[in-house]
Amino acid sequence: MCLGIPGRVVEVRDSAGLRLATVDFGGVRREAFLDYTPEADVGTYVVVHVGFAITTVDEAEAERTLDVLRAMADAVEGELGEPLPPRP
Repeated sequence: MCLGIPGRVVEVRDSAGLRLATVDFGGVRREAFLDYTPEADVGTYVVVHVGFAITTVDEAEAERTLDVLRAMADAVEGELGEPLPPRP
């Protein structure tokens, strides 16, 4: 299964002729290429998959998706009785 995560673009810059963004995923920041979303700019919400912003979404849709992902993590935690371990 492939999963794209929504986040908010907080910085855009040029890197060797490519548009690169810093994207905030609720406090976790990662880099993403904006090749597939040329309209994205600071403040835009994008869905990121394997380091590429693949589409833009509005804030409400981003929040709905993040709420579902949080609920899934909470459900797993409830089944395991402990939080999921952090990713390395």
